[in-house]
Amino acid sequence: MKIVVLDGYTINPGDLSWKRFEAYGEIIAYDRTAFDRNHDDLILERIKDADIVFTNKTPLTGNVLKKAEKLKFICVLATGYDVVDIKAAADKGIIVTNIPSYGTATVAQMAIALLLEICHHVGAHSESVRRGDWANSPDWCYWHYPIIELAGKTMGIIGYGRIGQTTGRIAQAMGMKVLAYNPSKDKSLESETMRYAELDELLALSDVISLHCPSNDQTKGIINKNTIAKMKDGVIIINNSRGALIVEEDLAEALNSGKVAAAALDVVSSEPIKENNPLLKAKNCIITPHISWASKEARVRIMDMAEDNLKHYLSGNPINVVNK
Repeated sequence: MKIVVLDGYTINPGDLSWKRFEAYGEIIAYDRTAFDRNHDDLILERIKDADIVFTNKTPLTGNVLKKAEKLKFICVLATGYDVVDIKAAADKGIIVTNIPSYGTATVAQMAIALLLEICHHVGAHSESVRRGDWANSPDWCYWHYPIIELAGKTMGIIGYGRIGQTTGRIAQAMGMKVLAYNPSKDKSLESETMRYAELDELLALSDVISLHCPSNDQTKGIINKNTIAKMKDGVIIINNSRGALIVEEDLAEALNSGKVAAAALDVVSSEPIKENNPLLKAKNCIITPHISWASKEARVRIMDMAEDNLKHYLSGNPINVVNK
């Protein structure tokens, strides 16, 4: 049996190992597989004899799947699986699985890290000290940005699933109140410091808005000029969920006008980020390169769950199937 990993570098840049999969067959792990939507020759070349394919962001289109004659099982090394044409896979009898819930703690931790960076600008102040600003200061301390205390403020969380709830618990531990907007409501989660709210109320009352929902027809562009207009002046926006949730031109305009005091983003609409993305030149905007998921602990869980998916497939009892 031949196993091909199309783009393993982000999962395993060298601190983990694919060796465990040798127990199941011949494995070839590529760091990256170059592609564009109109040319998939390299993808086809690499998987033409494969029985099993692991992919993260390399797309497996209907055209590719049609020509991959031996392929029987695909494991997407992520929770989202839109890189695979799951209908075409189902039509060919190819099972597609994903990796659910591997990074809840890691992603929530990053959301709070982004917020705290806005509140304290730790990195900028550290660099200032290294430049000699403190050594040459006439005062015993100084700050280049306002220092913000979060206790007593309100965090609005759009999307209150596993990651949203974990983020909310951390926020409450810091003394914040939480408003949650979610299609379904688990009333057992409500307390003196957390309750559900409709979107307009959340927008109007929140000092911080953190996005933790999937990107779909209902949520795409949920942060736009109209919803921003309903927010408090000086609101802070955090997004380490999906870039498509934000209309980037509208957020850039709101940052530059001061309506939004600051934003911290780990995701953008097109990744890698394009040089003309308006947020690159917006005021008070922190952008990180989609690293929320990437702790070693989370990546180990991805590898463990990928192996578990493979084991169950080979035993005839596949799990985490997304194209039933």
